[in-house]
Amino acid sequence: MKTIRDIPTLRNRTVLLRLDLNVPIVGGAVRDDFRIRKILPTLSLLRERGAKVLVVSHIEGAGGTLRPVFEYLTEVLHGECVFLPEYFSERTKQLIAASGEGSLFLFENVRRERGETENDEGFARRLASLAELYVNDAFAVSHRAHASVVGVPRFLPSFAGPLFEEEVRNLSRAFHPPRPFLFALGGAKFETKLPLIEKFLGLADTVFIGGALANNFFAARGLEVGRSTVGEAGSALRDIIRHEKIMLPVDVVVESPTGARALRSEDVAPDEAIMDAGPQTVSLLGDLLSESAFVLWNGPLGNYERGFTSGTEELAARIAESRTESIIGGGDTLASIAAQGLLEKFSFVSTGGGAMLQFLADETLPGLEALKHSR
Repeated sequence: MKTIRDIPTLRNRTVLLRLDLNVPIVGGAVRDDFRIRKILPTLSLLRERGAKVLVVSHIEGAGGTLRPVFEYLTEVLHGECVFLPEYFSERTKQLIAASGEGSLFLFENVRRERGETENDEGFARRLASLAELYVNDAFAVSHRAHASVVGVPRFLPSFAGPLFEEEVRNLSRAFHPPRPFLFALGGAKFETKLPLIEKFLGLADTVFIGGALANNFFAARGLEVGRSTVGEAGSALRDIIRHEKIMLPVDVVVESPTGARALRSEDVAPDEAIMDAGPQTVSLLGDLLSESAFVLWNGPLGNYERGFTSGTEELAARIAESRTESIIGGGDTLASIAAQGLLEKFSFVSTGGGAMLQFLADETLPGLEALKHSR
């Protein structure tokens, strides 16, 4: 995989830079700037070396516009950014042509353009025609076979950005980890995470299953799960249901007709729903952390959107306090540690959610392969 360091010169060359600026927007303003702060060094590097930088990204919600992100960047960069609402208009081409070294442009949400999500070759060609070089520093979307991720590298010399390289290097630690190694996986979407569980049963010393994922194991073991969320496991759990490395919550927090309460995992009533890991479970995880050399964690332990955050926040605090090498990721997981001001307490915090999971499962991504085989 070629990186920015492999580019002989960037001075006055136009670079199409794919970033992930898909950040939460509330009231027309950026609420969480974690992903933006992570790519600021990349912008500085390219501009200091004299490149003209054309940023392509997407955003969900917020009316589908990147204008709030542009306003944030304008403030941080003291006005040194130009917003381009159109990709291929004459005005856009003229502005880029007339710009000098170190200029910075941000295009509007690329998913507004026909052909992006379908990886249309014609759209990828037109996008590539705007620049001389392509840099992907959007690891978090590189599991998507979209035009701006896998199409453009077919037509331009392409390179990985510093953040992309950092993600690959750190996440790859999980394939040859220090031991003892604790792998903690939460959240839902059992069908997509089962391959990851199966893989890390061969790599980790302990695989803790939390969140809604654990409900599938409870149900498969014949325990009552009441109104809890359970995925379509089918016969998929047959070979691993009682694997010696798997650790499930010993107690849970349930939502019942009379309110929330903590109880043993085997004591859930038919009218209750499991919403979080219980305090005894988190305490046991804390003890395990003290004996571990490496922990990899993705996904919340509870229904974060419904306000059941205690298990996730307590585990985050215990990892932060430990001396264990730690790699974490996942949207709600990041929201938890950011709210506690713990982001700097971990060895590495991944910007990826789905991309992190797919990379850990497959050891590659469509966007990574596109860089390897670029023009």
